[in-house]
Amino acid sequence: MRIGISYLTRPNRSIWENGLGQNIVFLANLLQRLPFVDTVLLIAVGEPDAIVPDGDPVLGGLPVVTMHEATEQVDVVIEMGAVLDARWLDLMRARGKKVVYHCCGQPYMTLAESTIFGREAPSSRPDRCDEVWYLPKDAAFGPMLSTMHRCDVHEVPYIWHPRFVDMAIRQVQQSGYEFGYEPRRSIGGQAHEGLHVAIFEPNLNTVKSSVIPMLICDGAYRIDPQSVAFMCVTNMRHIQERSATQAFTSTLDLCREHKAVFYQRCSVVDVMAQRPDAVVSHQWNNDQNYLYLDILYGDYPLIHNSPWLKEAGYYYPDFDVSQGVDQLRRAASDHDLTLNEYRARARSVFDAVNPFSEANLGRYAERMLHLCRNTAFIK
Repeated sequence: MRIGISYLTRPNRSIWENGLGQNIVFLANLLQRLPFVDTVLLIAVGEPDAIVPDGDPVLGGLPVVTMHEATEQVDVVIEMGAVLDARWLDLMRARGKKVVYHCCGQPYMTLAESTIFGREAPSSRPDRCDEVWYLPKDAAFGPMLSTMHRCDVHEVPYIWHPRFVDMAIRQVQQSGYEFGYEPRRSIGGQAHEGLHVAIFEPNLNTVKSSVIPMLICDGAYRIDPQSVAFMCVTNMRHIQERSATQAFTSTLDLCREHKAVFYQRCSVVDVMAQRPDAVVSHQWNNDQNYLYLDILYGDYPLIHNSPWLKEAGYYYPDFDVSQGVDQLRRAASDHDLTLNEYRARARSVFDAVNPFSEANLGRYAERMLHLCRNTAFIK
């Protein structure tokens, strides 16, 4: 079996732009381990000049081909990183090939916000594929996806590996910085300095916004100024000057007392290697996020509301800012004392999402064999 996964190509693209590029590599590497898979390649969609024919080292040397070149080189097409030409997909299916749409983004938000606010969103003819795959975080939208795409939908495992974090760690080390939580020392026998909190929500929609994390930081600071020393909010430059943003931030003590700063989009490892030593996050029906795993990998306190990750980090439910405040204060006072236990809980999560675990290999093998049953390319 030969598999091609769609991948968006453009000059100067960073693997840290979002989690999708990393997810594609993890899936490709997993599929390469399956005994009935001969080759896995990336199908480039975008600017031809950005294609690296021999494989981008950052992508693990995976072969990259154009859609035209893929016609004779793949048996299964996974539309994942970019929308493929529906006419080409029709051709492939007419030739007995299989097509999967792997939905990684939150499907309801993408559809609703593009129609209401006129935002551009990738789209294609809904009946172009044989199956739709979705991640556990989007299980509630399975019936919606089935109705939209007029085919069977299936849940597949969420996978992650630290290879890209390790790569970024090596890069910051070359500049003299270190990624990873360091226990804080007391100052003059007094309580240690408060946490320098970073917030990484993309602020592109209501699913992942900095509003709740900023309120949590400010709430903790108001109750106990020793718990939070500073707040660093990334992905804010594009909305910082808006009147609504300024009206909101002007109500925060941390902003009024010049203990907050706003930046553009930055690499998680680059930021955390500088000064921050904790992260506060919030999501709405999107509870699986590589950000969480990257932060846990560095042993940093992660204050989050992801039910999927309830046993790791410092969990608060839903939009409960008061419980988020309690968890941030708990992290400020107890994290150093419970660091070994914290690491152990995080390692359990890493084991569960390891692309090469027997469980995840088995689930994807089962999915591929079911998709390709009664075809000529199953050995």
